Parts: sequence; structure tokens; C-alpha cells
Amino acid sequence: MELVLNEISKKFKDKLAVNNFSMTLTSGVYGLLGPNGSGKTTLMRMIADVMPETEGSIKVDGVDKRTMDGEYRALLGYLPQDIGFYKNWSADKFLLYVAALKGIDKKEAKRKIDDLLEFVNLTQDRKRKIGKYSGGMKQRLGIAQALLGDPKILILDEPTAGLDPNERIRFKNLLSSISKDKIILFSTHIASDIEFIANHILIMKEGQLIDHGSVQDVLGNAKGKVWHCKIDESQLFDFENKFKVANILREEDKVLLRIISNEKPMEDAQLQEPNLEDVFLHYFNEKSNI
Repeated sequence: MELVLNEISKKFKDKLAVNNFSMTLTSGVYGLLGPNGSGKTTLMRMIADVMPETEGSIKVDGVDKRTMDGEYRALLGYLPQDIGFYKNWSADKFLLYVAALKGIDKKEAKRKIDDLLEFVNLTQDRKRKIGKYSGGMKQRLGIAQALLGDPKILILDEPTAGLDPNERIRFKNLLSSISKDKIILFSTHIASDIEFIANHILIMKEGQLIDHGSVQDVLGNAKGKVWHCKIDESQLFDFENKFKVANILREEDKVLLRIISNEKPMEDAQLQEPNLEDVFLHYFNEKSNI
């Protein structure tokens, strides 16, 4: 399957939220990385057919999604950033409702729901009112509804928000295991969520696609710009004001800094291998000399 985004834009009055975005997606995990307000959610809502694009087109195997209509939506699993729940419904009732909307046979839906509730660790709470759920439990239920119906295009907007470390690992492992025959678009502003599972990274800034490629391709853009520095406490304020500081660690009477800089920040600075968080800082955290 091939999902083609062809020069799509979205304008709200005077604001251009997504600007001329083009990309071809095939099976695999795509990490959509960018700060809040970069246009990630608007882009995903257009792909999820929740919001129409102002310009451009979205096609599956050469067919426009507007022509496909219900056939296109049948391919989708969507987890929005803020999912609405009926507070007095149980997880069972909610998932059966979503399954009915997706046209899934009731007997098959019940079997799938059992499996999904087990996966998201909500089996024991399946009859409990959703209004009594914690934020993390609601997020896990949102993940379950997105996976109902074995969607071929899975759109996940900040899916790991509210999950504890074990749940995040389980979820990321699941995405990797099911990605062979699915297009998975995973939006986040937390770089570590996608560094080890994404086949392809898309970086958005101010509504535009500013970089994309494999993880190694994207990391290459920060190569030679990540430094390890050991300074005195008295120097910390000056370094924080002059450079992008990715990490601060106090060690005895010294302070260890991880700095993103085009230039060597001090004589004794040592180059480090970049990670995706470094790339994020490289693009999005403004400082004087970068």
C-alpha cells in the first residue's frame, strides 16, 4: 500500500497551519517529530479524514481519498491527542460501540476486544466506568480503539502520553511487531519515543516538512555539533545563555554539559555521537550561534 500526501496545506483564516506538505508513505513506522504548534496534529487530522485539506490531495494507491469515501475510512485507525469518552460507559461498551461504527461483526469484535484489553492491561477494569479511569488508563483505552479492526493506516497523535515506562515499552514493541503490513504515523515531541522504532523520521517546523529520512540520515545532520564539556559551577550561567544545553550533570566540584553547537564551545570540549534529542534541539531550541 502507498499513501501519497501531495502538496497538502491547511489554512485557518490568516494562519497557515500546514504548508505544502508532500510525502509518500509505505509500510513501516514513521515518526513525526516537532514541537507543539508545528502543525503535526493538523496534518494527522487531515490524513485521518477528520478535517479537509485546503489545498492538495491525499491518495491511496493512486486513488483520492475523497473518491474512496467510506472505503478510505475503513483503512484507518486513529488516536487523537484528546479523545472524548462517555464517562458513564465502560471500556467494554465503548469498544463495542467503536467496533459497530467500523462495521466489525459483533462476535469477532468481542474476541478482538478481549485481546486488546489484555494488551493495554485493562481486562480487570473493563466493566468500570471510564469516568473513574486515570489519565493513563484513558490513553490505553484510546490505543485499544485505534487498533480495532486491524487498520492498514494507523495514525497516532502523542500515543505514549500518560503511559508509564513499562507501558511505553510494550506499546512501542507492538508497533514494531505489526508494522510489516501497515503504515504507522506516530506523532510526538518526545524524540526518544521514536528513535529506536521508526523506519523514517519526518521533522515539522511551522507547518512545513524541514527534514526527513532514516534515523541515521537525520542524526547525520547533528554530527559534529554535539559536545561534552566540563566546566566550573561559576561558568554555568554564561554557558546556558550562549549555547543550547541538552543536559546538565553535577559531578563533585564540576558541571558536565552536553551542548549542541556548530563551533567547539571550549578548548577541552569532546565531540559526542548525536541522538534524536540532540537533533530536536538543533532544529527547535533557539540560541545565539546555532
